[in-house]
Amino acid sequence: KFSSGSSFTGFIVSHLLHSGEDIPLIVLRQRETKWLEMLNNWDKWMAKKHKKIKERCQKGIPPSLRGRAWLYLTGGKVKLEQNRGKFQELDSLPGDPKWVDIIERDLHRQFPFHEMFAARGGHGQQDLFRVLKAYSLYRPEEGYCQAQAPVAALLLMHMPAEDAFWVLIQICEKYLPGYYSTGLEAIQLDGEILNALLRRVSSTAHRHLKKHKLEPILYMTEWFMCAFSRTLAWSSVLRVWDMFLCEGVKIIFKVGLVLLKCTLGTQEKLKTCQGSYETMERLRGIPSQYMQESFLVNEVRSPFYCFGSTVTAQSVPLGSVINDPSELGMHRK
Repeated sequence: KFSSGSSFTGFIVSHLLHSGEDIPLIVLRQRETKWLEMLNNWDKWMAKKHKKIKERCQKGIPPSLRGRAWLYLTGGKVKLEQNRGKFQELDSLPGDPKWVDIIERDLHRQFPFHEMFAARGGHGQQDLFRVLKAYSLYRPEEGYCQAQAPVAALLLMHMPAEDAFWVLIQICEKYLPGYYSTGLEAIQLDGEILNALLRRVSSTAHRHLKKHKLEPILYMTEWFMCAFSRTLAWSSVLRVWDMFLCEGVKIIFKVGLVLLKCTLGTQEKLKTCQGSYETMERLRGIPSQYMQESFLVNEVRSPFYCFGSTVTAQSVPLGSVINDPSELGMHRK
């Protein structure tokens, strides 16, 4: 429950730029009924009607069921059931002091204007610490990466700590494998893929970035590693995540392409960012109209951003990244 000083999202109103779509209550209730039927018969729907699940995720998951839906979509529920007691076991351990210290220093930086995380030492920050510490113990060879904190915090806004832990595991291991390992090789590779796709989507934006020697790693690292949780209008973040956790990493690519094309895609738009500094500043402050829910979701769903043939960036087959996955939740396919 939220106080009268916060919006239904949990953010303190004066600090939240919320521009979500207003869905009639009767429509929302109808969607809730449909989602409840799906969630209560999940295996059947996944086996025979995954296209319908995808369509409903694109329309937006009802807020009251979003946490449960994300848990099911990612396979987090299966992981939890296969590992009963594992989170509690990790939660009871002290953790590696090196990672514990870094995690503790990062807690107050995550969504400070959200009621869950506004108070130092509050329940939100406590749960965030528990989830991130547990991950560092679950994957000691990786430990902790700072980009995991906003991802875990977003999950905690929608589900209990144990559920959030297993969804975080799925995101790190299956949706964005290698993103949070030292060296950033995976994010660099996906940067090359994004660059190759941008050349097809907007040759103007591609030429401009190439002219100023702006490599993808310079502007897309936070976008991809945080799955746009620190970039978009909040209602857009939730809609993007509904699609991302259903369809996989191709949604992150599509959002990146939309933002790049809309921001740098015409000569008129490039007049105000003639140099590399101006271009980076523009990409750090993308015009708000391109990040609003209705515009962004419609663009991401547009056939313009679907790729039917294989594209290659340094011998990387891109068709497997951007096309519809053969199975829901198999994000890298």
